[in-house]
Amino acid sequence: MGPGELSQALVGVDKVVLAGWLALLHLVMSVAVTLHALLGKRDIAATIGWVGLAWLSPFLGPLLYWLFGINRISQRARALGRAETMASAQGATALSQDDGLAALARTGEALSGRPLLAGNALLMLHHGEEAYPRMLAAIAEAQHSVDLASYIFRDDGAGRPFIDALAAASRRGVAVRVLIDALGGGYFVAPAYRALRRAGVPTARFLHASMPWKMPFLNMRNHKKLLIVDGAVGFTGGLNIGGENLIRLAPRELVRDTHFELRGPAVRQLAEAFAEDWAFTTGTAPASQPGAPDPAAGPARVRAITAGPDQDLRKIETLLSQAANCARHSVLVMTPYFLPDDRLLAALSLAALRGVAVDLLVPEHSNHAYIDWAMRAHIGPLLDAGARVWLAPPPFDHSKLLVVDGAWSLVGSSNWDMRSLRLNFELNLEVYDPATAAAIAALIEGRRGRQLLAEELAARRFSARIRDAAARLALPYV
Repeated sequence: MGPGELSQALVGVDKVVLAGWLALLHLVMSVAVTLHALLGKRDIAATIGWVGLAWLSPFLGPLLYWLFGINRISQRARALGRAETMASAQGATALSQDDGLAALARTGEALSGRPLLAGNALLMLHHGEEAYPRMLAAIAEAQHSVDLASYIFRDDGAGRPFIDALAAASRRGVAVRVLIDALGGGYFVAPAYRALRRAGVPTARFLHASMPWKMPFLNMRNHKKLLIVDGAVGFTGGLNIGGENLIRLAPRELVRDTHFELRGPAVRQLAEAFAEDWAFTTGTAPASQPGAPDPAAGPARVRAITAGPDQDLRKIETLLSQAANCARHSVLVMTPYFLPDDRLLAALSLAALRGVAVDLLVPEHSNHAYIDWAMRAHIGPLLDAGARVWLAPPPFDHSKLLVVDGAWSLVGSSNWDMRSLRLNFELNLEVYDPATAAAIAALIEGRRGRQLLAEELAARRFSARIRDAAARLALPYV
């Protein structure tokens, strides 16, 4: 054998050896993904999907699972000792056993570990024009503490007044803490975060990490919108802080939204939820909240329900299902995105089948076209059960509202999709108050446009049906 033939033979041997090592590495990585998914995931379809991807897509599949499939939040939560802060039971009330919502109240307490508190007042605020001035006024009047959390916080015509107000409060000795989601607040640039830090305001970014294996990217975001001032007044709902929420700034894509001002004992639950998130983000122990809420601000009974991919997994999803199951007369839903899983969709469908008036309001066009496509492929069973689906005309409405039997309401940050119900950290308020329910119902009914009919969906052209069905495949991730 000549030198050339020997060289070619050695190259051939090297390729065989390399292929063998790569095959072994693929086997080890695929087995590791399989074992981790089998032990760590409860959703059967997701488990099958990840295992199949790992085996059928060498190296790429395990890499995607490593980046997107591992719930590092629950691991970190256990390491930091994250646990629910139990609110004081003082002022807790129970509904009478013959009340149609008694079972729902018991479910909320079991899920949250928090009591239902009487003596609260809620004020519904429409869009940035109504909410921002009241929030800024509360910050300007703060004497002891200001805690603010927002998924989106922009340094623009809407955000700059908040930055200035927070900085002014900090300078006059108020204990100010600001928590901004690392993705929603601008992962690489984060102008509002940097402006607040320059002004000396204690500010943190939720789950920000420079290393890819520590950053959960699009999933597991802090989607809560909270402002608590002096432990006495709180604001929560769906409203972010940005110019898109102000009509006067003439944004190219105006976003309507609904926010709530809360006074009364339940403000303490908002403060405790913020303190827990702050401790989780910064690694510091939760600080006590100064001030005391008004024990008799109004007639509403209120409880905060937190949810997230740690100990709070699927709590909002479970509560929504129970609300549909407990409904006797009516269910009114308003959400910017409607992509629940089949169990929650079945709960609404069963309510409609037993004669409950189920009405769903979604935007005619949301800010994500692919979600609109997926929703149209997903909503058929609800229409078949007799529920009515209404389309809200532009501009895009980001409100998240639910009313059951004209007596119980759920307001807050959660959308009806898998990202909110399983992948993000959320906070909602369940409210037992007919007056609040009537105000929310009037808002929902006033925003109705045309009705979406099953015949319209069936008449879509073939290419649109294929597009919509393909978009629906991303349901667990959108």
